[in-house]
Amino acid sequence: MASPHVPTLLPEAVVYLGASVVLVPLFIRARLGAVLGYLAAGIIIGPSLLGLVTEPERVLQFAEFGIVLLLFVIGLELQPSRLWALRRDIFGLGAAQVILCGLGLTGLIMLLTSLTWQAALVVGLPLGLSSTALVMQLLNERNITGTAFGERSFSVLLFQDLAIVPLLTIVAALSRVPDPDARPGWELAAMTVAALLFLIVVGRFVLPSVFRIIGTLGAREAFVAAALLSVLGSALLMASLGLSMALGAFVAGVMLAESPYRHALEADIEPFRGLLLGLFFMAIGMSLDLTIVRDQWLLVLSLVVGVMALKTLVVFALAIGFGTGATRAFQMGLLLSQGGEFGFVLFAEAQRGLLISGPAAQLFGAVVTVSMALTPLLFLLASRLQPPAGTADQPAGPETALHGDGVDGRAVIVGSGRFGQVIGQMLRARGIEVTAIDLDSELIEVSQRFGAKVYFGDGRRIDILRAAGIDQAGLLVFAIDGDWDPEVTLGPIRGQWPELPIIARAFDRTHLLALRRAGVETVVRETFDSGVHLGREALAVLGTPVGVIDAIEAEFRRRDSERLDLQLCSDDATAGSDRLIRSRLNFDPVALGEIPMEEA
Repeated sequence: MASPHVPTLLPEAVVYLGASVVLVPLFIRARLGAVLGYLAAGIIIGPSLLGLVTEPERVLQFAEFGIVLLLFVIGLELQPSRLWALRRDIFGLGAAQVILCGLGLTGLIMLLTSLTWQAALVVGLPLGLSSTALVMQLLNERNITGTAFGERSFSVLLFQDLAIVPLLTIVAALSRVPDPDARPGWELAAMTVAALLFLIVVGRFVLPSVFRIIGTLGAREAFVAAALLSVLGSALLMASLGLSMALGAFVAGVMLAESPYRHALEADIEPFRGLLLGLFFMAIGMSLDLTIVRDQWLLVLSLVVGVMALKTLVVFALAIGFGTGATRAFQMGLLLSQGGEFGFVLFAEAQRGLLISGPAAQLFGAVVTVSMALTPLLFLLASRLQPPAGTADQPAGPETALHGDGVDGRAVIVGSGRFGQVIGQMLRARGIEVTAIDLDSELIEVSQRFGAKVYFGDGRRIDILRAAGIDQAGLLVFAIDGDWDPEVTLGPIRGQWPELPIIARAFDRTHLLALRRAGVETVVRETFDSGVHLGREALAVLGTPVGVIDAIEAEFRRRDSERLDLQLCSDDATAGSDRLIRSRLNFDPVALGEIPMEEA
């Protein structure tokens, strides 16, 4: 009996975390991927084996928010213009895949089972869908989401989400227990369009203003809460219409993709997304009824092989027809060959409509789960196939790297005040893509009026830098005003990106020494060069010849550099005080050109 002092969910939470901590690293180390590790953990702790968790359905309902957060983050990375560019793949390749796979699987089920055509249809159509959570996780693990291959695969998944509305309508139309409260199909379609338009307006015009106000106040907890509210609110709106929660979150993300808050939103959502997605895959594993697999292993095996083979062949043929190379088309076919998480929902609806029995729903649920478990392995094997030379995937967007001159084409600047803006303009003059990050919402708004790309966030955070694209950058610039702690900030950054060049702005001499000790070789004091320049002007006004001014500057810089080296070596701020200039310096007037050689 559980102790009354122990919260009900605490033991289950310990089980989930313990299983994932033990198994997921093992699967990653074996190069099998995190997804398979989570699925294996779920199978082991679920009702079929250890029985540490007995209600996987309850967990699955909660963990589906991981898919919602995943689609929101994907939307943040996909600007409306890019989404429009994918329309051919979404409504051409995606629609053809759903129709052909759905009808083909309907025929396969009628061949392998004794189901009526109506029952086979409401099972075959859902089996034609793929797992958005699984596919996107596999793409992310291999860092190919942004390639042409990744975006084409995602386009198919996006249409599958759009197809959920007509699939629900088909199940309801064939149901033997009509729902008197069910809305007509045209009304459901109209409400869907209205909901999407509402999300577009709110995401485009309302949410950015909300985030700007919260960002100005500097309340990070409120910012995180607002981010979660925007995701869950959009999901709730779509769920209330019986639609895909993930689709609503995706639309909200796309509408915020061009806002300056996208990187901060992605960084704040990421921890929740990762945990809930892991929990989702564990719940899928827990829902697998091994008794059905054992008792009907031949039928389960036949259905799994048939489903995955048919979907692979259909996607392979369609992808080639849409211009994908044979190797990539085959990999895409395997990647999309599994059943999807929405199949569980449609099977349950079909069962409620007396179209299929409870055991049949469990059977096809097992087929979906087994196919999801096999996909990471099959895709791992298929990934070893290399396309012909010259046909490898390129980034889907426009090229940003400069070619032929050894220059990396992307830089991240932390701090977009006057100092950072000067750096940004000089880099852009070279054609280098600049992503600037700042915490000042008003400054960001002003910068955008002048066409500068500045995003909200604390650029000293690892997650913000990663969301801003630091993994693809060739330079990180710290142009922050003030005396920030280099050791605390740069230690974790160096741990993540040890080879990344970093240059920094120093507040004063003490700050410069701290930056140098933290491993930053190129440091510029914000007042040093301007002070030297003004000193030159002062000497010129007082009639000092240019040659003498140059000599004084060179000597001053030499002494200052020696003093810095002594202070670094001794860790003593007073070291090198004898290098300070305290009296007149005497120079050779001939050497300086102050007196012509013939007059000397």
